[in-house]
Amino acid sequence: MPLQPFDPDTTTKYLLVSGGVISGIGKGVIASSLGVLLKSIGLKVTAIKIDPYMNIDAGLMSPTEYDEAQSEAQDVCEADTDARHGECFVLDDGGEVDLDLGNYERYLNITLTRENNITTGKIYQHVINLEREGEYLGSTVQIVPHLTDELQKWIQRVAKVPVDSSRERPDICIIELGGTVGDIESAPFVEALRCLRRRAGQNNFLHCHVSLVPVINGEQKTKPTQAAIKDVRSAGLSPDIIACRCSEPLAKSTTDKLAMFCQVDSEQVVAVHDVPSTYHVPLLLASQGLVSLLRDVLRLDSLSIPVSYVSLGAETWNTWKTLITTHDRAYETVKICLVGKYTSLHDSYLSVRKSLEHASMRCARKLEIIWLDSTHLEHETLSKSPAAFHKAWTHLCDASGILVPGGFGHRGTEGMVAAANWARESRVPYLGICLGMQIAVIEFCRNVCGIKNAQSEEKEEKLPENPVIINMPEVSRKATGAGMRLGLRNTLFQDNSGFSRLRALYESEAPQTDGLPAASDATTTATADGEPTLKGSPSALPIISERHRHRFEVNPKYIATMASHGLDFIGKDESGERMEILELRDHPWFVGVQYHPEYLSRVLRPSMPYLGFVTAAAAYGDQQLDKARETVNGFSHGAMNGV
Repeated sequence: MPLQPFDPDTTTKYLLVSGGVISGIGKGVIASSLGVLLKSIGLKVTAIKIDPYMNIDAGLMSPTEYDEAQSEAQDVCEADTDARHGECFVLDDGGEVDLDLGNYERYLNITLTRENNITTGKIYQHVINLEREGEYLGSTVQIVPHLTDELQKWIQRVAKVPVDSSRERPDICIIELGGTVGDIESAPFVEALRCLRRRAGQNNFLHCHVSLVPVINGEQKTKPTQAAIKDVRSAGLSPDIIACRCSEPLAKSTTDKLAMFCQVDSEQVVAVHDVPSTYHVPLLLASQGLVSLLRDVLRLDSLSIPVSYVSLGAETWNTWKTLITTHDRAYETVKICLVGKYTSLHDSYLSVRKSLEHASMRCARKLEIIWLDSTHLEHETLSKSPAAFHKAWTHLCDASGILVPGGFGHRGTEGMVAAANWARESRVPYLGICLGMQIAVIEFCRNVCGIKNAQSEEKEEKLPENPVIINMPEVSRKATGAGMRLGLRNTLFQDNSGFSRLRALYESEAPQTDGLPAASDATTTATADGEPTLKGSPSALPIISERHRHRFEVNPKYIATMASHGLDFIGKDESGERMEILELRDHPWFVGVQYHPEYLSRVLRPSMPYLGFVTAAAAYGDQQLDKARETVNGFSHGAMNGV
């Protein structure tokens, strides 16, 4: 099917964000921040991420592309590997996508689909399938025009899909091109975007190119950016905005020099220097007149924007600014120990980190994360590296809250069990996510229920004697791509959940007024047998919807034993057989969830499990500080009295 011409009356406008000089320069944050500015004036915004790698999706990519088996055999350090992909983000529809889609959802308060992430593997597979179906009628299928045309069709199709509660077609589609322009694998995408710009027409396409301005011996160097712009132009694209990443604010002489040699106005050179947090970037861009520049280049004033959308955008923008500036003035700190398997690369837990940030901002606390490799808590480390072992335990004992996130494989799990044991027995706030909930179950079964050899089927090559965590029957052990329980699923709070602090938080959560579709943000209710009912009716039980990514679950055969010893599973799936939430009654905060609440956390709307956890950790930290002060005061008083 040939490309359809653009209809000027219904054309979605496009904003392309690309990068040069180096990868990992911050294109995702800048793209998301530009989206925040566009939403602040009442526009509806969607986003597409293009990843030039050959994978179909991010589902089978390790956060560090690190071979654990090789590590265990050869004692290779994770920090020695060069490949750094970061986390796999999961969407409502079960799509396993690049972490930048998480940035878009968090900043823009929208809900995307797997179609919003295009990879080389995905588009090649699409074109090959069309060829096999006879779509090209015997033609020689080529990169240009067949692949580039399909890329344009894909972008045009996805750009029209509603992504917020308005259910209306977006006004602007932000396209982020991964990698750096000039890489061989990105060439087809650059060509497709060049053609898209030409077809979209004037004032319907804006290109922002992100580059690096290094500081060497105190001097801001412009040559890397000049070369990057030259490469972009030789590929057929002409940036309207040059966003310059730098460790410090750009000097006026640097801005003027870049404008002259890159043939743009000084107003089109934007400084994106280091700021206290990524949430300051929209404020930084706004302070340099980006909203006016976007209005002028894209002729946004020609769009018909409802007054209610303009008011809502202004209100959201004011809330954003107030939250960030208020948090800047916070001085009290909450210290969280994240006990994980991939802590050498913090982006492996990007959504977890962002969720903790959202919750700490709501609590008006500075966040301090202790990144703790779980293997360092294991007794094997004590013999190999006593210093690392004792340092790890010192950090764990010093934390106000302990979080065990998701992960796969056996390595480091015994260290996680030790961390969960410390949190339970020492009454330190604990939050277990996915694997972290399963770890809490294993620890409880071993140390409270007396099942000394309790284990997970994932952790043993042969079936363990007491498998308290088992492979889900509907999931194949051999399945690879999308071979897990993925996407948005319902969880029903149970009759025994009246005491639950987590349930109280979910019930107190205000309904979403903008952003996520109702399926993702509504807290409905049901009767005890699972039938939906109105909130407030007799026997009403809350239903929550959260995103999942797992293939193992709690073994139902051990539920009664755990319940008799005081571990309550207060949330289950719709069948009532799959455990979703556990919570200890007599603990400040000991919660485990099978789902990943971090995938639905938003800057202005923190995830409830994370908010409850950070709140409890802050209170625990205050109590410990008060005890320390009492000890110091008591010592001082005794010393003055000659004791």
